[in-house]
Amino acid sequence: MRHEVTDADTATTLGSGDVPVLATPRLIAWLEAATMEAAAPFTGAGQTTVGTAIRVKHLRASGVGTLVEVSAQPPSTADGRRLTFPVQAVDGSGRLIATGEIDRAVVDRERFLGTVAVQGTG
Repeated sequence: MRHEVTDADTATTLGSGDVPVLATPRLIAWLEAATMEAAAPFTGAGQTTVGTAIRVKHLRASGVGTLVEVSAQPPSTADGRRLTFPVQAVDGSGRLIATGEIDRAVVDRERFLGTVAVQGTG
């Protein structure tokens, strides 16, 4: 997956910092999207995956206009319903921006949604 850093992706805009560089929360969202794609072969009818753990090192700042390619490798571990994906992000020059692992769990979509508590506002 390839993304171009825009003003909407910066730490300043997302409130995770006060400099106009790629925000770690946006980078993690991009990496999680890559794991969703990589997890598709491990799900059956009525199943999806949910994120359960993130271990990512954000190693290099990326300014607005930087092209960032994120990827998730096949799971390094696949223990039944638990999947661990090695992930990384590199910039257009091939420099490593981030590396780590993201864990996902395979769940039955309907049963999972049935466990989600909805809080009222009043």
